[in-house]
Amino acid sequence: MAASDPFQQVDIWQSDTQRVLYAQLCNAFYAREIGQLVVEVNEQRLRKRLKSLPYYIERAATAVVNGQVPFQLDPHNGCWLDKQKAQPPNAKNNDDFYQTHKNVGLIVPLLLNSANQTRVAIDSIDQVSDNKLHCNEHGWFDCQGQPLEGQLVVLLKPTKATMAAACCGHQWSFDKRTTPRTLSLREMLLAGNINWRNLKRPHVRVKKI
Repeated sequence: MAASDPFQQVDIWQSDTQRVLYAQLCNAFYAREIGQLVVEVNEQRLRKRLKSLPYYIERAATAVVNGQVPFQLDPHNGCWLDKQKAQPPNAKNNDDFYQTHKNVGLIVPLLLNSANQTRVAIDSIDQVSDNKLHCNEHGWFDCQGQPLEGQLVVLLKPTKATMAAACCGHQWSFDKRTTPRTLSLREMLLAGNINWRNLKRPHVRVKKI
């Protein structure tokens, strides 16, 4: 790995507290990912995921340690904690946000709906055009946040409340609060790069992962 990669500079922590936190997060992420890998039946996909696992765990742990996420961190489980709203966010509050602020690299919250569950996820914009935008994982949307490929997901306007729900894995069943889900490594990495001083702009240029 290149020595210039900032995500790999795990020897530059300023304190013992940071080193301990980094180790706790790595352990939590490994335990989480191994639990998912044991059910992977495709051998080729399993090999690929195992090969890249240390790299993404180190990146995610480094992003959390160096990040400015304004929520309580549970280092033993590798997740953030914040009070959950009684009802899921409302996508009608988007106004014309994405008409003006569809910036490549912007980290955004999304509302995912299934038959009996609603949850908030996190993604990043990687392509834009005059009247639409593309999220790295969730596909194309119009500038009102509505899906263009039949996805059961809508974009939300990034606010402190919607980003809190996304970072803390909040979800609801039949509009009632349920136990928060655990974020993926990818989502943890994205959350560590949110520009909390100005949610309308990217903090750093987010690499596609």
